[in-house]
Parts: sequence; C-alpha cells; structure tokens
Amino acid sequence: MALIGGSLVLVIIGWLGIDAVVSGTGRTPWLALATLILVVPLVVAFTLRPAVFANHERLRIRNPFRVIVVPWGEVEVLRSGYSNEVLAKSGKKYQLWAIPVSLRGRKKAARQTARQSAQQSSGRGAGRGFGLFGGGMRPDGLGGRTPVPEGPGRAETDKIIDELREMLEAQGKAQTPQGEVTVRWAYEIAGPAVVGAVLLAILAALG
Repeated sequence: MALIGGSLVLVIIGWLGIDAVVSGTGRTPWLALATLILVVPLVVAFTLRPAVFANHERLRIRNPFRVIVVPWGEVEVLRSGYSNEVLAKSGKKYQLWAIPVSLRGRKKAARQTARQSAQQSSGRGAGRGFGLFGGGMRPDGLGGRTPVPEGPGRAETDKIIDELREMLEAQGKAQTPQGEVTVRWAYEIAGPAVVGAVLLAILAALG
C-alpha cells in the first residue's frame, strides 16, 4: 500500500508541479521547482525506499535516510512491539521501516484464531447428523461442514518477523565470517531535500 500510495502522490505532485513550472508567472515557477526538489525525495524516502533484505550472512535495512547492514552474529534480538526493531549486541537499536506493526492486522488475526477455535470446539461437540451420504457431520465438506484451517492466525508483518527470527536462530550460530554493523546515510535523499528547503527559504526571504 505504501508503494501504491507513494506512486500516486508522486504522480499528483509531478503533474501539479510541472504545470506550475511551465505555465506559472512571476515567482511561481521557482516556488514550484523548489517545492518539487524538497517534496519528491521525502515522498520517495517514506514510501518507495524502505526495504529489508536478508541472506545467510547479514540483514540489510534500508530506512528512509539510512542503510544499516547488521551481520547475524551482531544481532542480539528482533523485537516486535509498537514497532519492529533490531537490537544489536552493541546496545543500539534500528527500526524496520519496511515492516510496520499493524495493530489492525493483529486484531484481525486474533479474531480469525478465535473463530477457528470456536469452530473446532463446535465440531468436536457436534452430534451425529444426516448428510448427503447418510453419514454424520464430515470435516471434509462432504457432510456440509467447511474444513477449519489449522494453526493460529498471525498478522502478515508478524509472520515476516517470525521468518527473520528463524534465520537469526539458524545463521547466528553458524561459523561464518562476522563483521561490524555499518550505517550509511542516504545523501541521495537528504541532499536534494536540503537544497529544496534552502531554495524555499531564500525565496521566502526575498519576499
């Protein structure tokens, strides 16, 4: 949804901004250009850019303004509360912007789990009925009852964290070369945004 929303916002901003640059008069084209230079990188940073990559050696986190590479041997724990975070052994924590916590998704999964438990309980306590084939209530759907999926329901983002934890457990104990945590600032995002902010400030000061 972030990718779709970000793409739509970029299309709208581009359409309005380019139209103002081409058709505007006076200071309007300059204001529109400065706004585009400021806003476009920020929209990309918070919608299209965030991602998490994992392989058998390390975890690579691409957040809006930073890229963090954490070898599995340096990961202390993956925490999930109101946000999903990686806690390094150095004590520093890094948020996973690409895997946001969905309280709505958790509530939906909890309701689904409760429904499944209720259906399973009612199925175990159901009396003998008469289905299409003359037998009782059958769990395969032939006797009129829908099969119940097994296992507790989980929100999608929680499932992703579960997979990362499994990788941490598997790779954290492996005898592979371990490095240090590296953090690189996304100057390709911050640079244009700063330039746009400076241009807007100059235009505002000039009146």
